[in-house]
This record gives sequence, C-alpha cells and structure tokens, in this order.
Amino acid sequence: MALTVGMLGYRFMGQAHSNALARLPMFFPDAPDVVRHTLVGRDEEALADAADRFGFEHTATDWKDVVDEVDVFYNLGPNHLHADPSIAALEAGTHVFCEKPLAPTLEEAERMRDAAADASGVAGCAFNYRFIPAIQYAKNLIDDGVIGEIRHVDGRYMQDWLADPDAPWAWRMDKDLAGSGALGDLGAHTVDLARFLVGEQAGDIAEVSGSLRTFVEERPVPGEDEMRPVTVDDAYTAEAAFENGAMGTFEASRVATGHKNDHTIRIHGSKGSLEFSLERINELKLLREGNRGYETILVTDEDDPYVENWWPPGHVLGWEHTFVHENYEFLSAADSGSEFHPSFEDAYEVQQVLDAIERSDQNGERIALD
Repeated sequence: MALTVGMLGYRFMGQAHSNALARLPMFFPDAPDVVRHTLVGRDEEALADAADRFGFEHTATDWKDVVDEVDVFYNLGPNHLHADPSIAALEAGTHVFCEKPLAPTLEEAERMRDAAADASGVAGCAFNYRFIPAIQYAKNLIDDGVIGEIRHVDGRYMQDWLADPDAPWAWRMDKDLAGSGALGDLGAHTVDLARFLVGEQAGDIAEVSGSLRTFVEERPVPGEDEMRPVTVDDAYTAEAAFENGAMGTFEASRVATGHKNDHTIRIHGSKGSLEFSLERINELKLLREGNRGYETILVTDEDDPYVENWWPPGHVLGWEHTFVHENYEFLSAADSGSEFHPSFEDAYEVQQVLDAIERSDQNGERIALD
C-alpha cells in the first residue's frame, strides 16, 4: 500500500523534497509507492498553485488537520514551526521527516527527541549532505582505516547572499523564528557531517569554544518603508575537541563575498587526508599513505554509492540528487519500520554542539558537552 505524504512548506525546501518524491519511482524502483496527499501553507492562492506544480492532491491551511490523516508528515516550515507539528504527528503515530536544524533552541530539540523516542513512527532529520555519493565514499575510506587515526577535522560553509547590506530581511534573520543565523543554518550541516564521517573513530565532540558576529545590524523589510533588526549571527567560528583528542575547526558565513554555496570539509589522519567541496560535488580529494600529493577521485562509477540508479559513469550528479537519496532512505525506513539516520536523536546531538558554541560566545569560555 502506498504511503500518503503531508507536507508543511512549499517554497525552497518544499520544492526540493517534492522534486525528490517525483523522481523516486523513475530511478529507485524499489522505493515505496508514495501518494503526495496534502500540501500545507497559509496563502491559499500560492498554496493551490504549488500543489498543482508539485503534484499534491489536496491543500490545507492548518497542519493540525493533516498530521493524523497521512502516513508521513514532512515538516519543512521555518525553524520555529518544527517542534509542535512534528510532536503532534509523532503522537498520532505518523512518521516525521523534519528539516534542519531540528529546532531553534536546545529545549525544543529535546522535546522533539523525547517525542520521537516514545513514538511508534520513524523520525528523521533532513541532513541531506550525508547522502552525497562522495561523502558516502569518504566515510567508507575512513571506516576502512585508509587515512588512519583521526587527528584534525576542518569544516567551513561559506555563502554570500547577505553580503549586501541592502539584502532584504527574512525570517532567517530573527532569533525567535530561526534560533540562530549562520550557526544553525549552515553550521548544523558541518557539525552533522563531522559527526557522521569521524564519529565512530574519533568519538563525540567533547568540548567547544566559539565566536559569533553580526556585521549588518538591520535590513530593509520587503515591500515596506522600514528597517528591521537582525538578531542572529552573520558568521561564526568554533574550535572543538573530540573524545579521542582530535581537533576540530568549524566556521560558516552568510556574508563571505564570492562564495555561493561552498561547503568544504577536510579530514586529516595519521596515514593520510581527504577533502570534499560541495562546489565540486562529484569529486573527492584523497592523500594516501606514502603519496606526495592528493589524487582526485571522480565518484561517478556505477559501484559508487547510489550512482547505479542514475546515469552511466562520468555523467555527474547534482545538489538535487541528495534529496532523492535521503528521501529514498527515509521512506524505505518508514515503510519497513526500520531505523533511519540521521534520527531526531542524531539531530539533537548536533543541536547540543550548536548550543554550546553559542554559550561559549556569550560566556567567553570553553564549554564541555555532557
């Protein structure tokens, strides 16, 4: 029987996930059958148009009318709307897939984690970069000991969409709605990737220190003759220590001129190193023990993760394919009742790190994580 899907949100993430749902039966024939049942939003006219374009059969303006009427609930709304709809869906026995970060605050993330632990449904958080073939390939190399003992993890995520001080105000610039700025929006991805790639070898992140900075204090409100304050960070930097003693350095910015979506992670071990950049999504740079320099691996062979479902070798994949992969894994888990990662527990542990970085900035001290 097909899984019915209700989806809260129809803009950026709604479009990305709807595209993934449409692609699944074409390229992943063993994926569960899915019915795009109800799209949820506030603007009835825009909602109806989006439902028609995204292939949803129904619309609703209140998530409360949907969470117990579908098999799977996608929560793609702004961060401040993550907790209550997701918890209500889980309490109704509905599977939940929620966008990142899990919540704007650690307290709300804890509520969501606890609700997921008590629920019968599968609860997943949409850290889509885990599902890039090159990242999966890198994890396999790390797990196989190719680069040896993990010593240093360096992650940065640079964008420039807010470099212009006249860029308009949006909900992502409000602490009550978003929780944080570059830290939660971009840093959540970096922390999750670091934990995913090296967690089994280096252990958890045990300590952090951090610094947050807002460079543009107010921005124009679209369509209005007023300025609104920016109450979140434009950029952050952090230094971390893993349980095995490895060091971590993380940073992100939404005002880094010249960088559109530059998420780079470098991992250095006792035998070698590897490097991945989202702007070269099909490539992985690897330094093997005994070699003088890096080799560049094009991760597009049919035996590379997920690639056999797509095109012949060398026919590259893009950002949108990561959503297909994560939707395939999540919906397969929901259909079979099996575990899915990243879970709400995984996302809560990311939120703990983000919260500690912010507290370190506020208190001017290094923070130990429990």
